[in-house]
Amino acid sequence: MLSPGTLTAVMLLTVVVGTTAALLAWRERREPGAVPLTAMSAGQVWWSVFFVLEHRADTLAAKAFYSDVQWVGVVVIPVAWLLFALEYTGRDRYVRPRYVALLSVVPVVTVALAATNDYHDLLYLDTELVTEGGRQVLDRVGGPWYWVVTGYTYLLGLLGSIPLLGLVRSDSLPFRGQSLGLLVGTLAPWASNVLFLAGAVPVPSLDPTPVFFAVSGVAYLGAITRFRLLGTSPSANHRARRLVFERMREGAVVVDRHDYVVDMNEQAAAILDVEPRDVLGEPAAEVIPRYEHLPEEGRSSRHLTLGEGLRSRQYDVTVTAVADFHGRSLGGVISFHDVSDHLRRQQRLEVLNRVLRHNIRTETNLIYGNADLIDAEGAHVEAVKDGAMRIEAISDKARDVIDIFERGRQSGRSLTLSAVLEECVEAVREDHPSVAVDLEVDPGDDPADGTAVSVSPVLTSVLMNVVENAAEHNDSADPWVGVRATCADEGVEIRVADNGPGISDHERAALERGNETPLEHGSGLGLWLIAWGTELADGDLTIDDREGGGTVVTVRVPRIASEGE
Repeated sequence: MLSPGTLTAVMLLTVVVGTTAALLAWRERREPGAVPLTAMSAGQVWWSVFFVLEHRADTLAAKAFYSDVQWVGVVVIPVAWLLFALEYTGRDRYVRPRYVALLSVVPVVTVALAATNDYHDLLYLDTELVTEGGRQVLDRVGGPWYWVVTGYTYLLGLLGSIPLLGLVRSDSLPFRGQSLGLLVGTLAPWASNVLFLAGAVPVPSLDPTPVFFAVSGVAYLGAITRFRLLGTSPSANHRARRLVFERMREGAVVVDRHDYVVDMNEQAAAILDVEPRDVLGEPAAEVIPRYEHLPEEGRSSRHLTLGEGLRSRQYDVTVTAVADFHGRSLGGVISFHDVSDHLRRQQRLEVLNRVLRHNIRTETNLIYGNADLIDAEGAHVEAVKDGAMRIEAISDKARDVIDIFERGRQSGRSLTLSAVLEECVEAVREDHPSVAVDLEVDPGDDPADGTAVSVSPVLTSVLMNVVENAAEHNDSADPWVGVRATCADEGVEIRVADNGPGISDHERAALERGNETPLEHGSGLGLWLIAWGTELADGDLTIDDREGGGTVVTVRVPRIASEGE
């Protein structure tokens, strides 16, 4: 048994540490959990002070009085602990006056019974002085209410520890340190109290719980100072996750492993035209149309049309399985992504494609054919033909634009850089035999030795137009186009240089601005095709003047991992 002097010194340290923790917590009282932590530390200090006074008192009446007064601190600690855990972990919707009042019923009754202990046996059945270790200590036998408040205390302690246990597995070191410090600070005195109640302490009549408040104070101070307990708080996490679910743009329905609806956000309720309170707990097949056709496990998606006629909407329905840590199925989340606008845009593109492929081509053929019927001496026959061919060229270019958009949606495909460059260069050489086209490819791209570099298939249309534009508009006496590709680990750079007239400032300005105006626009779709295609390939495009005349167009795109890489 500790000597009176040693016990007093230990308890003085406990009071100092506990008071320091309470003051630090109160200083940050605007932070989540700071006020309950202050109350918990103050309760420990209160219990410790009157524990020392009880231990040093000489008479039965004095010891009993100080023992009764300790109940104020005893009952404050578990209530404050639970409120702190709720606020700290973001479950503050339960920290409301009515809930606090409800939690305080048992503590208030306990303090009242302690104050009137001489008139009943509810809290203690018997109180006497016994001599242990050469000193007189207070020995009290608990009554019915004593065990009620003891069980209530441990229940609140358990409920408060559960939210903190989840943070022990957090990826954040501060959150792990905070939660461990809090749990150690709380479990140490409770463990000692369990040993006391079980009679497994050196002095059976002396409750060592207040002594272990020194451990609590040190743990709390460590959590506050070392792990920024009241400076870095996870309180937003719990609420934020709920907000993400409730306010996400997509509708989401949660089903359990037996295919019953257990939760849904407002967007899903609006999409399915139901009231959540009416369908929660109902079979999913009665709430979600064609539910039986959705995948049962894993992650997949299906198209689903809801509504009729012009008011119908199309959704990309994704099913994501939810499993526990052992891989056992718990249910799934069904999300509804509205793709109606996307599908309408796709339909418009298809209509445009048909117009460009059929109508314009048909009309240009008619113009060209009728022009041949005009008298050969007509002054405008060739002009009519040239105009018709320009219309056809625009049609072809627009068709190429649509093609690159189609290729851009086909993820996972790739082509070798060498094949793309050779195809482009050979096509331009054939169409423009008077233009010298040189090709230089980095030695790191050689399909023969297995070092081929893979790129997006969109790059074919991009480079075809870059090289073709450089050759077609080159009015030099000795036209030349040089294509050089450089490969690196992170990507590919293709530089196309020419000795032609260059690209006008107003065309560059339109590209940099991102749109055309009625007064300032490009000469056609060629540059836009190059810019859009480069963007679809996740690359970037630069256009510079070439020293000595001409233009240098540089396209940089990432490499795509091919099979076997």
